[in-house]
Amino acid sequence: MRDVLPVLGRWYAAGVPFGLATVVGVSRSAPRDPGAAMAVGPDEEVVGSVSGGCVEGAVFELAQEVAAGGEARLETFGYSDEDAFAVGLTCGGEITVLVRAVTPGRDPGFGAVADSVAAGEPVTVATVTDGPAPRGAALAVWQDRTLGTLGASGLDAAVTADARGELALGATGLRHYGPRGQRREDSVSVFLQSFAPPPRMLVFGAIDYAAAVARIGDFLGYRVTVCDARPVFATPRRFPEGVEVVAQWPHRYLRETGTDERTVICVLTHDPKFDVPLLTEALRRPAAYIGAMGSRRTHAERAERLAEAGLTESELSRLRSPVGLDLGARTPEEVAVSVAAEIVALRWGGSGAPLTATEGAVHPHRPS
Repeated sequence: MRDVLPVLGRWYAAGVPFGLATVVGVSRSAPRDPGAAMAVGPDEEVVGSVSGGCVEGAVFELAQEVAAGGEARLETFGYSDEDAFAVGLTCGGEITVLVRAVTPGRDPGFGAVADSVAAGEPVTVATVTDGPAPRGAALAVWQDRTLGTLGASGLDAAVTADARGELALGATGLRHYGPRGQRREDSVSVFLQSFAPPPRMLVFGAIDYAAAVARIGDFLGYRVTVCDARPVFATPRRFPEGVEVVAQWPHRYLRETGTDERTVICVLTHDPKFDVPLLTEALRRPAAYIGAMGSRRTHAERAERLAEAGLTESELSRLRSPVGLDLGARTPEEVAVSVAAEIVALRWGGSGAPLTATEGAVHPHRPS
């Protein structure tokens, strides 16, 4: 959804109705996660995807119908079995898609949501998917305000409280309520989609490996900062456009920089005078991933120095070193792939093993 919002914002500002399809539920080996979106706008222009191609034709027709004035639809697409012409997923999974029309009259908060996402302001969109409430009704929730309604004040109040909690976590998923927001009932299904600012990737050490890691971090959707104490290396021209470059002692920069449970920290300085104070700071603060470059001997020496600096075994266990998965990488670009692979595997609980050596769903169900 984040990727297609700039186009949708232009359609919305022009007052052009469009059909918006959003994945609100998945099971088994589904190709896209909840929140994936596809829209059909003027002149049959299509942006986004809900399945990677398997059911896009059927969703296209549904989106056209609702954009032309039809009611919001909730459709589930499962395995297409042996019929080559059946609409379904060849991967054996199942997705549930909400298709609704978006216009300023039906969704007064959509334009403000698009503006907030573009500006990096956190916002959650709550949309009724099923039950005794107007299907497709939307409520936009910020930390200090709301816009829109789900049809009942009690439901709005309950969903607003939950949406702000989800927003703090950057989480997306279904919640269930009674028609007036009763938490002990589950007749109304509401899809909460959080648009938190992109997670941060902090890369320390402006070496050639850092440029490759920064490039792949940007590709994965992180807001990337490269920091090095040496101004001769910390120059923007050595890094991809859009990557922030800071010339400052790494541990001092990190001490002044906020991190959270989504932040990725890659330490590529490979020098004890930088590594030890930096990792001492990093391993005592929230982060999703903390990796450090170096050989096994370097890691052992570094771990000894960190222990002498007072870090506990629990804190040291958070350190991924040597950094990356064992891919046999040699070049900076290959090393960047191995680092990115470890970050993704840790994020989603992957084993890092070849899929030919594993069993079960290729895309296992993941909690919100």
